[in-house]
Amino acid sequence: MKINIFLIVIVLLMVSCAYDPHKSLNESDFQVITTNVEGQGFQLQLQFEKGKAYNYPLMAVWMEDMDGNYMQTLYVSQSIAKAFFKYGDKSKSKWAPGPIRRPAALPYWAHKRGVKENDGLYVPTQATAMPDAITGASPQGNFTLKTKTEDKKLSKFKVLFEINQAWDWNTYWNNSKYPDDNEYKTSCQPALVYEAVIDVNSGVSDYEMKLIGHSHYAGKTGELFTDLSTITTAKDITKNLKIKVKN
Repeated sequence: MKINIFLIVIVLLMVSCAYDPHKSLNESDFQVITTNVEGQGFQLQLQFEKGKAYNYPLMAVWMEDMDGNYMQTLYVSQSIAKAFFKYGDKSKSKWAPGPIRRPAALPYWAHKRGVKENDGLYVPTQATAMPDAITGASPQGNFTLKTKTEDKKLSKFKVLFEINQAWDWNTYWNNSKYPDDNEYKTSCQPALVYEAVIDVNSGVSDYEMKLIGHSHYAGKTGELFTDLSTITTAKDITKNLKIKVKN
């Protein structure tokens, strides 16, 4: 009995050390991702600190002008960009790597990008895969994205970040809510969208990205829904999200 209690204490200590919300992080705690190295504009550095619900989500980072017009993608998860997932093929009764597309994963970014494929979906196919210069595997945890804009003439613009984690059900977004919608079942709680408004002439270089809404639950539209009352654990995928601008 004493041994069992001792083992339980050890397990609890290990779990508590795995995620410490009060732990201060160093630069070495962040994986570095570099994209668009040939860009001629501003240097942007986005720092993502994972939350307690983080479990290899899909994500996209892009720029818009102040009127909300899409300008360029700065980073997008490789699985979406290449239409090829580690768990994409179930033809042999178990998941294996294979081609598949997930329109419910990052629909706000996809519709903003505005590239409609022949089948009507707004996500790339293998034939129209996005370039390696702006794609990468989902980070294992905390990461810093170092990237560049294409245009240095802009003085004010928006940076947006969309993130989605598959199969993160809650009491509202449950597995029986839309029983006939297979795309919904790959998303569950919809993707969340964060935003920062950058003014390069303001003298400010550091910005905190704010949660502004969620995407369509099945990716059918490019709408942004600002009511977040039904979102629970999806808010805990991200703990802190900041962006730094350098001339």
